[in-house]
Amino acid sequence: MAARRRRRRLKKRTRRQLQGWGAVGAVVVAVWVAGHWSVVWPVLVAVLAVAVVGGAGWTLLRAHRRAVGQDRAWRAQEEAKARELSMAEVDALSWQEFEAYVADLCRRDGCTRVVVSGKSGDLGADVVGYLADGRKLVVQCKKYAPHRSVSSQDMQKFVGTARPEHGADVALFVTTCRTFTKAALGLALRQDIVALHRDLLGSWVRGAHLETLLPLNGSGDGTRGRPSARMPPR
Repeated sequence: MAARRRRRRLKKRTRRQLQGWGAVGAVVVAVWVAGHWSVVWPVLVAVLAVAVVGGAGWTLLRAHRRAVGQDRAWRAQEEAKARELSMAEVDALSWQEFEAYVADLCRRDGCTRVVVSGKSGDLGADVVGYLADGRKLVVQCKKYAPHRSVSSQDMQKFVGTARPEHGADVALFVTTCRTFTKAALGLALRQDIVALHRDLLGSWVRGAHLETLLPLNGSGDGTRGRPSARMPPR
């Protein structure tokens, strides 16, 4: 107990000493400033002006960033609404009309020799064509309700035919539903299949070029087959 009281007294004494030296330092600074006021006041004014300008600039920058963020959010919402309006028309198509429509989108973006199977037993090749650089494009089209998901079984069937049966350089799975299951998407990424869900299809419908959509699921842009390795038949 005695040792603890001594430590406590020592801390109090040290604190009082520091406070005393601090007061002495403040007095010295005040005396020095008073004696050199003609030199000090322009510096103080400059520092104050910089602080005011900096604070105003920071406030304006934050307001600008907030306005830009709000504008981007508004544009994204409007684009989503427009995309859904376009997709409403796609939803009204039959599955045969949907395949023909996807073929038209391919032609719009420069694909050549585009053919629509339009029949059962096509082994997953609903649309076949060639990109502008010569790569063979094979497309599987699934006209599903928006709330559904593409299953792993659907993806497995396409993986099993897109390249082995049809020699695809770019294998594209297009659906009107919003999601692929985790297993289906994982399989697509591992097997270089471009998985185009409803939102990406909506962007394609609204004018996004097919070449810009191919890498958006993280893989499957057809780099394993180059144009020189497989050109369209004459």
